[in-house]
Amino acid sequence: MITKCELDKLVEKYENEDFIKDDPVKFVHKFDNKKDIEIAGFIASLLAYGSRKQFIGKLDELFVIAQNEPLNFIQNFEAGMIGNFNYRFGKPNDFISIFSILKQLYNNSDGLEELFEYGYRQGNIFKTVVDYFYSRADKTVGQGFYHMIPNPDNGGAMKRMCMYLRWMVRKSVVDVGIWEFMNPSELYIPLDVHVGRISRQMGLLTRNANDFKAVVELTKNLRKLCPQDPIKYDFAMFGYGVNNK
Repeated sequence: MITKCELDKLVEKYENEDFIKDDPVKFVHKFDNKKDIEIAGFIASLLAYGSRKQFIGKLDELFVIAQNEPLNFIQNFEAGMIGNFNYRFGKPNDFISIFSILKQLYNNSDGLEELFEYGYRQGNIFKTVVDYFYSRADKTVGQGFYHMIPNPDNGGAMKRMCMYLRWMVRKSVVDVGIWEFMNPSELYIPLDVHVGRISRQMGLLTRNANDFKAVVELTKNLRKLCPQDPIKYDFAMFGYGVNNK
């Protein structure tokens, strides 16, 4: 098993400004206004699957459509604004429903932070957020809607939502840390194939499936290494995994 010292050195190597330019977190760093940041991050997390080059290209396209004003785009959203925009499973109707729900959220409350904080206080942050979107989804949505906003009851890793929370809650050169209702110590690792493979090689994960049970096991072991900020090791394992395929 790799030592804590070796893992900390990998964190130092990969958690830096250079990480941002090729990662979806770069869309979070484009803005200064808090609500622009959290909306940009949420939208970026929805599309962060498949080929990195491909989904970053689609996000670039989407932010051009939004005129690089996420809050204004959401608060004034109309279905015709996105044309036939799509990405893999996500079809226009899926995006229209998500953006319409966000419009209602931001025009009637304090937005995503309030929703996520309410879920946190309820003791089931993922389920609360997902139920909010599911209960307001248009009947025309398809597979793409449920792929972008997956049901935690299915036992999946909830990788993109864990990643979004990392961006919003952790404060570092990469993560913006604009939400203070929870501590970084309470975050869960965003588990993808690279992190899963490397964490098993490092002896930090025994479970074979990349599901939420694996997320819990790996996060628990990372908390033993750094109780106050266990998810910093995401950078170490992801960066090492990508560069040592």
